[in-house]
Amino acid sequence: MDVRRRHDREAVSGIAPALAERSPQTLVEALSLYEQVYLPSRNFAARTRENYLNDLHDLLRFLGARGVQRLQQLSPRQLEAYLAELDRRGRAGASRKRKTYAIKSLFGFLYHAAYLSRNVAESLIPPRTEQKEPRFLSAQEYEALLRACSHHARDAALIELLLQTGLRLSEVAHLTLEDVELPGRIGRDTETVGRVHVLGKGRKDRWLPLNYKACRALKTWLQVRPDVESGALFVTKFGAGMGARAIQHAVRRHLEEAGIKGASVHTLRHTFATHHVAKGTSLRTVQEVLGHADLKTTSIYVQLAQEAVKKELQEHAL
Repeated sequence: MDVRRRHDREAVSGIAPALAERSPQTLVEALSLYEQVYLPSRNFAARTRENYLNDLHDLLRFLGARGVQRLQQLSPRQLEAYLAELDRRGRAGASRKRKTYAIKSLFGFLYHAAYLSRNVAESLIPPRTEQKEPRFLSAQEYEALLRACSHHARDAALIELLLQTGLRLSEVAHLTLEDVELPGRIGRDTETVGRVHVLGKGRKDRWLPLNYKACRALKTWLQVRPDVESGALFVTKFGAGMGARAIQHAVRRHLEEAGIKGASVHTLRHTFATHHVAKGTSLRTVQEVLGHADLKTTSIYVQLAQEAVKKELQEHAL
């Protein structure tokens, strides 16, 4: 056994001695070990952990239906058959790519911890992700959306926050009352800007400024927010914090009310970035606000900004 694999095995034994007393024999045992030992040791976001586990449970169902339940029965060909099945199901490239990485993560862990003599997932090649042009709202569309939610203080604050900051769905779902700081006086000058604390991808945190529109909407919501035990910034009518699905549902309802098709919560993130670039905000600033690690990721909004200008010139023809 080489040094790296021996070290990984010792680390596993140190973290969960009860689990590591004997090597996992079945796929179910292997997945349990992965969930209880490997995932907690990695800096994965909660949503990533949930997605990986859902992906791997789906793999085990596929293999179980074919009589494959033990680790020693598994071969690269069976994993490739699963990826082919995902293609037949019509799963998008991004979904299949994530599932491939989840599989490689599981069997890479088992191999380096010396529970497998070979890494059966090593040869798997993640599929290419389809390059779809991001959807963003035109000025007319996001104005219609804001009108549609204007009668609902919570949703108006939620949607205004998304439009004015470009936050991710997961980032908004984790916001608490303590994460928001509003100025005593809300105005358009730079001295009365609020700010919000955000925990982003890779658990990297950042503080973002809140302009007067976001501050105004949040102040209105906080004035009527029910006094409940939950410390979440946005809560349901039952007093519980709004999770990702509840936020998606609320935004979708107002998009439908405004007659906007093909849009989602993430569309508001693209809308923020596209219109800021179109109006001259530097790419570096947009990159920092969005929490992108690479400026190349942010650069896609240059072309989208050009499209936004075309749309607005067409919609606002004199």
